[in-house]
Amino acid sequence: MPVTAKPARRPHDPRFSCGPVKKHPGWSLDALSGAAISRSHRHPAAKGRIYEALQRTLELLEAPAGYRAALLGGSDTGAMEAAMWSLLGARGVDVFSWDVFGQRWLKDVRDELKIEDLRVFEAPYGAIPDLKQAGADRDIVFTWNATAAGARVPDADWISANRQGLTICDATSAAFALPIDLSKIDVLTFSWQKAMGGEAQHGMIVVSPRVIERLNAHRPPWPVPGLYQLFKNGAANMEIYEGSTLNTPSLLCVEDYLSALRWGARIGGLSALNRRTLENFAALKAWADGADWIDWLCADEAARSPVSVTFKFAEPEIAALPDDAQWALSRRIVSLLERENAALDIIPHPAARPGLRIWCGPTVEAEDVAALGPWLDWAYEEARKDF
Repeated sequence: MPVTAKPARRPHDPRFSCGPVKKHPGWSLDALSGAAISRSHRHPAAKGRIYEALQRTLELLEAPAGYRAALLGGSDTGAMEAAMWSLLGARGVDVFSWDVFGQRWLKDVRDELKIEDLRVFEAPYGAIPDLKQAGADRDIVFTWNATAAGARVPDADWISANRQGLTICDATSAAFALPIDLSKIDVLTFSWQKAMGGEAQHGMIVVSPRVIERLNAHRPPWPVPGLYQLFKNGAANMEIYEGSTLNTPSLLCVEDYLSALRWGARIGGLSALNRRTLENFAALKAWADGADWIDWLCADEAARSPVSVTFKFAEPEIAALPDDAQWALSRRIVSLLERENAALDIIPHPAARPGLRIWCGPTVEAEDVAALGPWLDWAYEEARKDF
């Protein structure tokens, strides 16, 4: 490789973590000044802030008429498990899994809920399964964007508009960042700390009218922990869609999420957020296409995630090293970049492949992504000297 000089220009903001992600442009602690702190979350003042967040969520996601949103505990994991534990069991289930989070949902369905009529469709990191195998008469559990694997669902065309089952979608790193046809989704879950840069531990669930119908007609055969119960007194718990919560939320975090939602609406709504993601990805792709030492973990461009961008090492002698050596190289690159304050937290998920993982969601600035590329080249060349 040619000798690469240390770049002169650093990204203005070096935070490219895939979760929690960077705060939205213009954010400051002043955004929390209107929080209903030290108030009961059941009081109208606090409950009204939660309800506003729910309604703004539906508006920004451009949810179809009749869809509802609720705030749950336990981040995206809590929201997904509430959906699966409360809703599944009425019919057969198809699970599509291609990274650590899909494996988590598969474990719930197969090993905890023990669904007997279960079909499993899996793919290795960097690929997606054959989505066309989904049954219209079955419940479907899948992840829209596999944050750890750099592979995403290209579209919702494979989901039947005349389905009898429910579609339960983990969209934690896709909601607001990627286009999602919500008319094909019955349950959409995500967490605040992903695409909009909110604070952790709070999960969101957006449900279609078909979910309310299922909750009113079906009760699962297994015990459901109270934190996961979307039903109450033998029917759907409608209070959670009006601002009530199953546990005590942080009202500071609610206010922080409201700030992000207002920012998203102010810059032009969902289309603007999606466009920012694509602009960031384009800036990273322009660099990656000219870097011969790195390659996409996901080879299929149609399935390649433009938001949680995941790379593997491509130089033959490096790619041939055992995983532990490649992980050591990843950590060395990340350490050099952190020392220079050029990029923070771009190590891949520990369950994934060694390489690099860079967030290109809507709160990131394209000029920062463009400035990052030369620093990646420099750090790789410096780190490679030890391998």
